[in-house]
Amino acid sequence: MQRTSIKITAEKLDLQECYNFVEDASCGGISAFIGTVRNDTQGKEVTQLDFSTYKPMAIKEMQKIANETLSKFDIKKIAIHHAEGMLQIGDIPVIITVSSKHRKAAFLACEFAIDTLKETVPIWKKEHFSDGEIWVNAHP
Repeated sequence: MQRTSIKITAEKLDLQECYNFVEDASCGGISAFIGTVRNDTQGKEVTQLDFSTYKPMAIKEMQKIANETLSKFDIKKIAIHHAEGMLQIGDIPVIITVSSKHRKAAFLACEFAIDTLKETVPIWKKEHFSDGEIWVNAHP
């Protein structure tokens, strides 16, 4: 049984795909984190975001996070999907879903996975403002 689903894509992310992957009859809870593009950062109007990645390394790091999450928490399955390319306000750059027998493990695992992803995965975000642009979250 496959316990992880890792994806980086220029296609629109699909919450139902992530949900369907982690759904399991032995699990009483599914937790999801859905990151969305917001329209401001520190009071500046954001018009769009551009996500770039070194895909082979990013996939490897995301798999490492999924494996670590599986070993640290009592969970059944995890999906970590991230978008690349230009995204508009309201678009979804990241979805993480986790299933577990009990809700607390799912919540904790989901939080751990997104926090670790933001710290370690080589995905770079360029914020576009009405008056310029800036690279943020430059990871290793």
